[in-house]
Amino acid sequence: MPENTPHSPQRQPWENGWTPDTSRAPGTRRLWLAGALAVATIAACVTAIAVNDRTHDQQATPPATGAPTDNGPGLLSFASPSTSTTAPPKGSTSMTSPTPSSTASPTPTHTADAKPTPAKSPAHHGSSRKPAADRRSIQSLNYPDRYWHVVGDYVKLDPVDSPSARRAATFTLVKGLSDARCYSFATADGDYLRHRNFVLRAEHDDGSRLFRQDATFCPRTSSVTGATMLESANYPGRFLRHQNFQLELDPYQNTDLYRADSAFRLVDGLA
Repeated sequence: MPENTPHSPQRQPWENGWTPDTSRAPGTRRLWLAGALAVATIAACVTAIAVNDRTHDQQATPPATGAPTDNGPGLLSFASPSTSTTAPPKGSTSMTSPTPSSTASPTPTHTADAKPTPAKSPAHHGSSRKPAADRRSIQSLNYPDRYWHVVGDYVKLDPVDSPSARRAATFTLVKGLSDARCYSFATADGDYLRHRNFVLRAEHDDGSRLFRQDATFCPRTSSVTGATMLESANYPGRFLRHQNFQLELDPYQNTDLYRADSAFRLVDGLA
């Protein structure tokens, strides 16, 4: 028996029916795959560059007014609208702001038969109760030798011929207690002139809203040259006038006597 067992002979390719392809060089399939991968890589790079350039162009263009802008995931904001200038509203109040002066009296503009226009007093807006003061005396236009004069609790129209009378005829003119655009009159004793039952009196301020309204009078231009009329803040259409030399609050009357009795001049304080 021989020492080596012989191997079965190798079967040649032509014996299996397979014939090697001799038309292409070895490794061609791998080259094709590598080339396809390179082409795909180049195409992906070109696409990424194009998308990046487009995104950059879009970000460089400012958004239109009011258009939403994307600030990242979950953040959406709107561009601020352009600023426009609007003209301030125009208008004026029906009352003249009192600016007491020790040298000038209000200048009338009405004709002799013109009726002063009553106006409702607006609500008090928290102005100071005791602003900078001005000492005044109130002189009658048709009785120029007589002035408002406190006698007891009442205000009368009297001649002033003594130091005590001049003191009682001198008042501190302040901004209206219920309307800073009007007037209030404080006495030398610290009281205020107010109307009660339509009669002018000097009383202590009790802190009530009614007192502040009763003690507030709004200046109106008189039809009498160089004079001022004083209208009640809480009774529009009623003006202070003297009757039998007593200061009262009466409705306006279109008569020469009423216009003369309700015409006063605010002059420098006598004391």
